[in-house]
Amino acid sequence: MVFVGSLRANSASCAKQLRITHTRALHATAPRPSQSLGTQIAARLASPRHFSTSLVTPARSSPLLSSPRWSGNKPTPPAPSEPENDAAESSSKSVKLDAADDESPAGTSSQSSPPPSSSSGDSGDGSDPPPPPPPQPTPTPSSIAKQSVPEVYPQVLALPIARRPLFPGFYKAVVVRNPAVVAAIKEMMKRGQPYLGAFLLKDEHTDSDVITDINSVHPVGVFAQITSVFAANSGTGDDKEEGLTAVLYPHRRIKITELLKAGEQASTANVQEETQTVTPPPTPTEGDVAKISQGPVQTSFLHKHAISIVQVDNLVTQPYNKDDQYIRAFMSEIVSVFKDIAQLNPLFRDQITNFSINQVASNVFDEPDKLADFAAAVSSGEVGELQEVLESLVVDDRLRKALLVLKKELINAQLQSKLSRDVDSKIAKRQREYYLMEQLKGIKKELGMESDGKDKLIEKFKERAASLKMPEGVRKVFDEELNKLMGLEPAASEANVTRNYLEWLTQIPWGQHTPENYSITHAQTVLDEDHYGLKDVKDRILEFLAVGKLRGTVQGKIICLVGPPGVGKTSIGKSIARALNRQFFRFSVGGLTDVAEIKGHRRTYVGALPGKIIQALKRVGTENPLVLIDEVDKIGRGINGDPASALLEMLDPEQNNGFLDHYMDVPVDLSRVLFVCTANNLDTIPAPLLDRMEVLEVSGYVSEEKCVIAEKYLGPQAKEASGLKDADVLVEPSTVDVLIKYYCRESGVRNLKKHIDKIYRKAALKLILDLGENVFPEPVPLASTSAPAPSSSSDAQPKTVESQEPRANEPNEAISEESTSNESGDRKTVTTQERKPLQIPDDIHVRITPENLKDYVGPPVYHKDRMYVAPPPPGVSTGLGYLGNGSGAVMPVEATSMPGKGGLQLTGKLGEVIRESAQIGLSWVKAHAYELGITKTPDEQFLTDRDIHVHMPEGSIGKEGPSAGTAILSAFVSLFTKTKIHPDIAMTGEISLVGQVLPVGGLKEKILAAHRAGIKTILAPAANRADIEENVPESVKTGIRFVYVEDVREVLHEVFRGQEIVERWKDTLSL
Repeated sequence: MVFVGSLRANSASCAKQLRITHTRALHATAPRPSQSLGTQIAARLASPRHFSTSLVTPARSSPLLSSPRWSGNKPTPPAPSEPENDAAESSSKSVKLDAADDESPAGTSSQSSPPPSSSSGDSGDGSDPPPPPPPQPTPTPSSIAKQSVPEVYPQVLALPIARRPLFPGFYKAVVVRNPAVVAAIKEMMKRGQPYLGAFLLKDEHTDSDVITDINSVHPVGVFAQITSVFAANSGTGDDKEEGLTAVLYPHRRIKITELLKAGEQASTANVQEETQTVTPPPTPTEGDVAKISQGPVQTSFLHKHAISIVQVDNLVTQPYNKDDQYIRAFMSEIVSVFKDIAQLNPLFRDQITNFSINQVASNVFDEPDKLADFAAAVSSGEVGELQEVLESLVVDDRLRKALLVLKKELINAQLQSKLSRDVDSKIAKRQREYYLMEQLKGIKKELGMESDGKDKLIEKFKERAASLKMPEGVRKVFDEELNKLMGLEPAASEANVTRNYLEWLTQIPWGQHTPENYSITHAQTVLDEDHYGLKDVKDRILEFLAVGKLRGTVQGKIICLVGPPGVGKTSIGKSIARALNRQFFRFSVGGLTDVAEIKGHRRTYVGALPGKIIQALKRVGTENPLVLIDEVDKIGRGINGDPASALLEMLDPEQNNGFLDHYMDVPVDLSRVLFVCTANNLDTIPAPLLDRMEVLEVSGYVSEEKCVIAEKYLGPQAKEASGLKDADVLVEPSTVDVLIKYYCRESGVRNLKKHIDKIYRKAALKLILDLGENVFPEPVPLASTSAPAPSSSSDAQPKTVESQEPRANEPNEAISEESTSNESGDRKTVTTQERKPLQIPDDIHVRITPENLKDYVGPPVYHKDRMYVAPPPPGVSTGLGYLGNGSGAVMPVEATSMPGKGGLQLTGKLGEVIRESAQIGLSWVKAHAYELGITKTPDEQFLTDRDIHVHMPEGSIGKEGPSAGTAILSAFVSLFTKTKIHPDIAMTGEISLVGQVLPVGGLKEKILAAHRAGIKTILAPAANRADIEENVPESVKTGIRFVYVEDVREVLHEVFRGQEIVERWKDTLSL
């Protein structure tokens, strides 16, 4: 059973009918001289809060005369002499019951029409009205009968209601869908017994018209009279379900003692409830009374219906003293709360007015029980609290509980009023601003002040901001700056600063992203198209993308590509951006010394700009680009701060989601940006910055890889760039191999690309010189042979472009027609005719061979791969070095002795580390001179009168690192033992003072150099074995024997294998 929330159309019909009956009753009865209860309440609401002590004798009301009225789809035809009834019945057909207002009962009670006071019974004091009249025959249209509310009615139809209890003296409208209950109510109306018991369901989600279990409802309810009924149909067509809308008027409290008959749940009831009104049933007119049944008062006929019948007892309010100070205090407080709520809620004020009209007591303090019921009936309190008010029979307890419910209503009304005021104030402020802005626009238009273009500029900023998804903090800053610009004159310096700031703020791509592509197949295709080789790097990038594919994002990764120049670090970054379908932006920090390049300038400075990363976001127009930071190992440090430290915030995944630029001064989310850094050397990168990056080493290319790269990438590019795309100019593969071996030994291919470009440029020049200008004529200048335009105009005008001179930086962007015409005269005449490439004759064939390569690129840079082909003299060994350009080299070590004082001299542009390696090698040899056979006794002095000189050829090339330790020690032993070392043996490795051989780096480049020089045996540290087997291509290792050593004794035994001295070492220098 669901209560009706709004009884709009039906209530209007009821109100009209009740007014008619009320008017007739007033004509038939003399008016009361006493003041009504409503007048008392109204007077108290208008007066200040106080406690009343007046004593007024209560007036007793006359017995209730009710007139049950039926109206529906099939009403009884009314008499022609009753047009009022016709109007009431016709309006009742269009009744609309809305349950939405049930939670605010104060909202609809004003629509109920008050009945006359002469027909209202005393519903709250348990008075004894006259007994009901004897049964009458079926009424006729002209018969008149009077009926009073029976005081004793032990058995009633039990109607369960939901959501809110009913209170005596206040109307409720319910809709019944159960056919059995509908039939019973119709028969009750026909018999003139329109009484039932209404009880609140304990489960508010239950919806039923019958009671199947006595425990499903609260035992205390109300004895209610059905004042009028209306037909309520639901559905359309044949599925139309007939229901009944009944308006109930509760008279007194009752309590269930026994469930005589449990109803059958025929159908789910859709019960609607109207907020209880405060008017009693109307007084019937003579025509209405004639319709009342003359039958006996009994309920035996109800047993034939499948409904709920209960045995009930009347509940009488316990006697009370109306002069009790607690009761009067409670009532005064309730009236005061009524006054407060009425000031906040006009609908609540209407409820009080209806209540005051329909009370017959002369003083509000004479009926405290009715006041409590009224307070509970009009409040939208909790169901449990309202039921407690209904069950309370002690007046002061009932008043206390009603006051509690009313206080909560006051709190809700105050909160609602506060919210309403806040909303109204905001709306009023916006309306006022809009009105004033429109006035300001009108005034400016009349005064001709719109020429500065500030309004259009502000409108442009607003349109930009509307298309962006700015964070709340950024939006607030934007609004503040825009309001500041609106109040500034265009000529003011602050206006230009604010305008530039808004330009930057609205050009950052807030909330704009490009869709990403994490397809591994696509990424592999892109990487293979752009690069040859670099298997390890490609695999690492694919792993990186696979993780991003599973996670859905690649946030939190900072990649650092480290390798020698020319190996393709920057192009790898471009390939990653193309594979991910991200925008690409590159900027270099090499030599950067100003923090403002990273963090931006302060806005107060002249010419202030944001940092590089903000400029990158503006340039690419998306929040998720790939930003390549080049030469991160060459970043400087000056008086303007440390840019490397400023990069920490930008490259830290934990911090860059709120990167704060000095110029923007608002947090910018960089967590979606994929940063890729490049460096040649990790040693110069600060440790905190390096810790935030994931390092990928990009090693150099071997000769075979360089040949393929030159054939697939560098050759076609250089050929097209030289204008020889369609010409038969070919660089033979053998020529490329010679070019790589004797001209371009670097790890990268940048120098190789330069030489190939040079070859094709020389070839183009030779073609022009050999064929002459007749084959490749110069086109005739445009001025002498200006062809006519396609139009019919005879005077052809040369094509022009706009002047490249920048325009003045003025706020007004609107260009008038006059200014446009003036600027057209300042345009410079510039030719736009592009020269087409010349066609090379098909009979021209050019071949670049190793024999004529010198004519194109000059003499070889590297004449030979090693200095010693034949066995060198004692004191010379062969080492392997790693050059600064990323290439390896075979580096001989020469040692000699001379009379002196035992000193050590080092030459060949050696670094500090390699000098220390020489000292360590000499010390080890001195310590083991007897074991090596250099001295005859262990105590013999050695090198006290001779100096040692160590030299490494190619003195112009700087040499650094510990990897020459084994080669220097071998040279010392060869010198002192006067034993030659075979030139096909090369070695690398760091030595310790006790003779251990430690691992070194750059082995791929060193082995490549050894392979190129024809080295047959390489001695390498045993700790580098896995690196050599994993990372060095098999083509490079072909023909080379690798010997892995852990101690210098192993080195010496291998270097001097087959010599006589090794036989002696078996006893003194055993392994």
